[in-house]
Amino acid sequence: MREAIETEIRERGPIPFSRYMELCLYGEGGYYTSPREKFGKQGDFYTSSDVYAIFGRLLARQFEEMWRALGEPPEITLLELGPGRGLFAQDVLAWSRKIFPSFYDSLRYRMMEGSSGLRSRLAELFAPEITSGKMRIAAKLEEIAIENPFIIFANEFFDALPVEVLDHRGEVRVDVNGTRFFEIFAPPTDTVIDYVQNYAVHPEDGERVDIPLLAQDCMKRIGEMATASRQAGYFVFIDYGYTREEQLAGRHRGTVRAFRKHTLSDSVYDAPGEQDLTADVNFTALAAAAREHGIEPLALVTQSQFLVGIGEDTQFADAFSECKLPQEHTKRALQLKHLITPEGMGEAFHVLVMLTGATSEKRLSGLKFVRESDRM
Repeated sequence: MREAIETEIRERGPIPFSRYMELCLYGEGGYYTSPREKFGKQGDFYTSSDVYAIFGRLLARQFEEMWRALGEPPEITLLELGPGRGLFAQDVLAWSRKIFPSFYDSLRYRMMEGSSGLRSRLAELFAPEITSGKMRIAAKLEEIAIENPFIIFANEFFDALPVEVLDHRGEVRVDVNGTRFFEIFAPPTDTVIDYVQNYAVHPEDGERVDIPLLAQDCMKRIGEMATASRQAGYFVFIDYGYTREEQLAGRHRGTVRAFRKHTLSDSVYDAPGEQDLTADVNFTALAAAAREHGIEPLALVTQSQFLVGIGEDTQFADAFSECKLPQEHTKRALQLKHLITPEGMGEAFHVLVMLTGATSEKRLSGLKFVRESDRM
């Protein structure tokens, strides 16, 4: 991967940071296109689905409630962006089949996964569902047609989209000297300037900010898909990120970082293609792009607020229903704690919930603890 990046720079000149990040993650031999394990204990990071099936079970409960809020259509499309190993889909399908059979019968699960290697693994894992028509897997949004009321779900998807980086000295370009990558700075493009003026801040001396233009473009394409479908639907996007107000307050500036073997690093130019590169999500900008297509942001809540709201009425029966021994109950309680407490994932991750084409008279359980400040 390093040689491929060096070759491109020598042939074309210094490249935007977004291009460097794209090659590292999605180029041939890049992080997400290589066969090495990325998730869980043997990989570089955990997602909520790696913790335990409770995450997918709680979301299945919320999806079923959304299905009812949309009028219990005979068919509903659930589109998951960036499904990874498919653990979340497995948990949602299995729990829906067991607990919500009517919802399960109406469910048409769709996945968009850009990695050919992961698509192959998913195709093998969900072969029966693909054969029956319950599941389809696509490489691009354009390959997916939404013909029913829908739910579009993404967990840690937008944070993996390449970003531009604006330093106080200018827009970052990546150059190479021998085998060492280094940065130079160019005047920011009009597109970057426009984004900063609307959704970000101008970096002060010694600062830099991320400019997630690809995330904006992706949200616009999702919005176009939703508009073209002429169907009502919900959007549930879970990620670590921030609002513009938080950035104006001096937080979340220059969030690009690397993960390798569960270790966080700022050395994004080390081991290209062998470590995950990520950046916090600007939820203010994402919601604004959604509004351009008639999608209404309902609230931005913490993962803790969201999951506790879903599980409160049943006292988290989804987590403990199969526990027969005290030690099993204790283990599940610890896993649930990791998902919802500030010490775990509860406060680090946020959930953006949006709606289009319908007015939900029934308040969603996941938004039970919404405060006025949580509304977008």
